[in-house]
Amino acid sequence: MSANRPAAVVVLAAGEGTRMKSSTPKVLHDICGRSLVGHVVASAKELDPEHLVVVVGHARERVSAHLAELDGAVRTAVQHEQNGTGHAVRMALEELAADGVPLTGTVLVTCGDTPLLTGETLAGLAAAHEAGAHAVTVLSARVPDATGYGRVVRGADGEVTGIVEHKDATEEQRAIREINSGVFAFDAALLTEALGRVRTDNSQGEEYLTDVLGILRADGHRVGAAVAADHREIVGINNRVQLAQARRMLNDRLLEEAMLAGVTVVDPATTWVDVTVTFEPDALVHPGTQLLGATHLAEGCEVGPQARLTDTSVGPGATVGNTVAVGARIGARASVGPYAYLRPGTELGPKAKAGTYVEMKNARIGEGSKVPHLSYVGDATIGDHTNIGAASVFVNYDGEAKHHTTIGSHCKTGSDNMFVAPVTVGDGAYTAAGSVITKDVPPGSLAVARGQQRNIEGWVARKRPGSAAAQAAREAAGPADGSGPGSGSA
Repeated sequence: MSANRPAAVVVLAAGEGTRMKSSTPKVLHDICGRSLVGHVVASAKELDPEHLVVVVGHARERVSAHLAELDGAVRTAVQHEQNGTGHAVRMALEELAADGVPLTGTVLVTCGDTPLLTGETLAGLAAAHEAGAHAVTVLSARVPDATGYGRVVRGADGEVTGIVEHKDATEEQRAIREINSGVFAFDAALLTEALGRVRTDNSQGEEYLTDVLGILRADGHRVGAAVAADHREIVGINNRVQLAQARRMLNDRLLEEAMLAGVTVVDPATTWVDVTVTFEPDALVHPGTQLLGATHLAEGCEVGPQARLTDTSVGPGATVGNTVAVGARIGARASVGPYAYLRPGTELGPKAKAGTYVEMKNARIGEGSKVPHLSYVGDATIGDHTNIGAASVFVNYDGEAKHHTTIGSHCKTGSDNMFVAPVTVGDGAYTAAGSVITKDVPPGSLAVARGQQRNIEGWVARKRPGSAAAQAAREAAGPADGSGPGSGSA
């Protein structure tokens, strides 16, 4: 098996993660749009291994269900009791052995709580393992503070002689700054045989996978180490502080990649993106923006400030400011916001507008059409070059079912209109301000649906005597004898 395709990648994800203090299993916590274990699985898949197996234990039903959603090809092995990393790997190998085909080649072992580890680093580890003809190769890193990590112990010749867990290390060993990442490359056959000889005479009474290194070295096999180029990649997550730190590091990495590809990010410190977000050159992202899910920014578009887009595509040259959008499609040179809310199913055509305090849901807005302000458009189709007046509401829900409204092209609808679905306004039609449209409007017609105005003079004086309004009305009327201002004189 070549380094380009390992025989298997084993992901250890059985631990409880008590320091997270959460009802959510540790490996299911999210950073940048993926679970911790989801990041590890994605990196492992870049190597296209023959087998990819995740060892589950704590909350295994939830973790297994999540993995099935990620990729149905990912296998799981159950570690019913968390008896150490060596035991976990044995469970994985037994799961693969059930296929009846001997496992040969390179087996990579990684951890389900290392979301910053890249596929490139994993591939480099596999390549170094095969190039050195090692029985096992550990991915190590040199860190400023090694507290809590297993130390990589080397001999005078630089060869790895073992890994000592922090709890079991001497003071001299604790001074070592090269640490074990928990990620290894093994010869499959040698790993299988050595795991049967791992003992539990340590402070935790567990089967340490790291003991395999000493066993294989004692058997005369070569043990190597490949030092990670960036020690931050091997960071594991054990609590919410580390979760936030990893999120920051991953977000910085994603934004750097975007900027190097031609995207302008005005303030990376306040801009957050998911790993699934994609960009085209010359997109501009203003401060305070969150880009989540399968969001895509096309060439020359401008997003933010204070925008939160989820699973939303923004067309070339479009502008989206102070907006929340979920599952929306924003066309080329369209304009959204400020303070707009685009809900799932919203499609804005080229040069269309969803303006200030506009909410849309399941609405298709044609080219050049505008909903400028203070309106709700739900379950509707609006044609091309139509203008919807301010404070309009598409009344789509009758208490039991949703209904559709259709507004044609080149229509002008008045302010404070209510369109009571199902209803259609034909091409080129107008509706008067303050109208409640309950019947279809033929093309080219003017619809007026409001009561006649009636002025009841003297109502304030009779019903609100002594009020400020009554006083203002008296002053506006002038003296009863007609000698007040504007009465005129000879």
